[in-house]
Amino acid sequence: MLSRLIFVRPRFDVYREISTSIHAKFKLYTDLVEGVGLDEAYLDVTENRQNITYTSTIARYIKTAIFEETKLTATAGVSINKFLAKMALGQNKPNGLTVILPEEAIAFVEQLPIEKFHGIGEVTGAKMHSLGIHSGADLKVRSSLGKYIYHK
Repeated sequence: MLSRLIFVRPRFDVYREISTSIHAKFKLYTDLVEGVGLDEAYLDVTENRQNITYTSTIARYIKTAIFEETKLTATAGVSINKFLAKMALGQNKPNGLTVILPEEAIAFVEQLPIEKFHGIGEVTGAKMHSLGIHSGADLKVRSSLGKYIYHK
């Protein structure tokens, strides 16, 4: 079977324009926006311009606005810190919205497979598996804090 390879020239000017538009949506809610590349950002909406109580509501509004303007879907992760928000983001792609509430944070991290942790790649994941670390709970037990809590 003969395959064809088609090269498509990147359109960075278009990517930047869309990224700027999306970031403008974020700014409707807060100035506390930390961009992470063209298509991702952390927002602190603890105190937001619209006085919306629930962060998940803000995430839904932003997702809707992005789609209405660009016809692009967006995935959102909502939680109490960047790490958990990033982990939530990975749970329901594409076009999802996952919320990790403060009271769910420990249980969520403990059940999370170690290779799903942000920043743990294939090599580190394999090394951790060889050490018997397969989940957040395993990591917690192996950490100095875990040793203090579980081996007092």
